[in-house]
Amino acid sequence: MEENHEIFIKRCFDLAKRGLGAVSPNPLVGCVIVHQNTIIGEGWHQQFGGAHAEVNAIASVTPENKYKLTESTVYVSLEPCCHTGKTPPCTQLLIQHQVKKVVVSTLDPNPKVAGNGIAQLKAAGIAVVQGILENEGNALISSFTKNILQQKPYITLKWAQTKDGFISKNGEQIAISNNLSNRFVHQIRSEMDGIMVGTNTVLIDNPTLNNRLFYGKSPIPIFIDQHGKVPINSNIRQNNKSIIISTLPNYPTLGEQKIIDFPMNEAHINLILKALYQMNIGKLLVEGGAALLQFFIDQNVFDEIIIIESDRVLGTVKAPNLDLLPNKMENIGEIVGIIIKVINFL
Repeated sequence: MEENHEIFIKRCFDLAKRGLGAVSPNPLVGCVIVHQNTIIGEGWHQQFGGAHAEVNAIASVTPENKYKLTESTVYVSLEPCCHTGKTPPCTQLLIQHQVKKVVVSTLDPNPKVAGNGIAQLKAAGIAVVQGILENEGNALISSFTKNILQQKPYITLKWAQTKDGFISKNGEQIAISNNLSNRFVHQIRSEMDGIMVGTNTVLIDNPTLNNRLFYGKSPIPIFIDQHGKVPINSNIRQNNKSIIISTLPNYPTLGEQKIIDFPMNEAHINLILKALYQMNIGKLLVEGGAALLQFFIDQNVFDEIIIIESDRVLGTVKAPNLDLLPNKMENIGEIVGIIIKVINFL
């Protein structure tokens, strides 16, 4: 039934989000298979390099329902791929099973696909409907779109500030957030590939930058140490997967640690971001300090900002200056989470 397209595409979105933190820099994708208005199969892209949503959805159809595929509609949040990458093309799988119809939310921005998947399905005699909840579908893959078109990470800036607009005290570690907002921040970390801080943040806070308060993985720590100030015994240097941004010759590394040999400045920021993307950092969280955050804002190299604001009034280090209005505000206990989303794709 035509009027149910949005219902099933919304289900695809819900399924796709289960891949948060596990599939980047691949896109989040969900798939639902419907026969006579009843779902007979579901799937989502679960792991980077693993089976795509369509593959998992077809695999979930029970043996006694396999014959129904030829009379079923396949709903998918993103255009099925038509090229061989880490997995075979999903278009060929759908053609092989002779599904009746495919309903797509949005086209794949990857130039290797970009409408070619839909063209292959139509050429095989499969009916295709596209553009269902397209804006929501585009929002779901916003980080992937940035990755594939610019070869750079999708960047989220995050900081906590007091009601009077301060981020910290000079040379001191202060607690602005509460337990609920801390858990919220760790949820964000679980969805990221990398997390970046500046030298002063490492020296003052000695952070681990891991995810301790939410399900899922920890992001790869990334820190700047242009002058060799970060002690060898600091937590971040003990992580054998850390990425260091430093131009110092013979910077000592541990295990799998990597060096990006560019200074963090206006002339080199895009080179640094492209290098991070080549290291599979598709989603980058920048947590501070104030100077590093302000640098990203001034260079206009960010996509999303999350500000956590408390009722406390203290501090001597001003929060970054931002001439934008929030598009969403959430109460997290006594903390107000302000989310500002700016898309800078092209």
